[in-house]
Amino acid sequence: MSEPTAKRTAVKPALQSLFLVFRIGNERFALQAIEVAEVLPCLPLKPIPRAPDWVAGVFAYRGAVVPVIDLSALTFGHPAQARTSTRLVLVNYRPGENAEAQLLGLILEQATDTLRCNPADFQPYGLDNRQAPYLGPVREDAQGLLQWVRVADLLDEQVRALLFPAQPVDLALIEERP
Repeated sequence: MSEPTAKRTAVKPALQSLFLVFRIGNERFALQAIEVAEVLPCLPLKPIPRAPDWVAGVFAYRGAVVPVIDLSALTFGHPAQARTSTRLVLVNYRPGENAEAQLLGLILEQATDTLRCNPADFQPYGLDNRQAPYLGPVREDAQGLLQWVRVADLLDEQVRALLFPAQPVDLALIEERP
């Protein structure tokens, strides 16, 4: 077989992506690692008055005010447990293809593992969950089902306007919590 023929007939390797795996209670979820900007330990946050319960607050990060949501509270209505493995994960939030990426903090429990797999391994789970559009397809493995969380779908328009106002928040107005 000639070399060009061998190249055309060779099996292409499956595309692999890296995912950050975390838990909410006993359930496993994953974020595509390309959306993760940084993983931090939990930090003190300044609460946002009259915000939804799952909006944990804001903090100053490298000259910018970053809003933080508690994914456990958003998804199941109870705050994330304070564990040594609970992390503040900064993601690049982009609500639309043409929108500029902004940092958004997510409080995630047991965010200490990664998984490399083909994104096509995640399959629709048969429900149209309009109350949680960020919960994407699932992947089955030896530990059960793993659900993909889509960062772009985390916030609706009202919450996006609250967390990312047209006028940026002045850092001088953010005071540290005691």
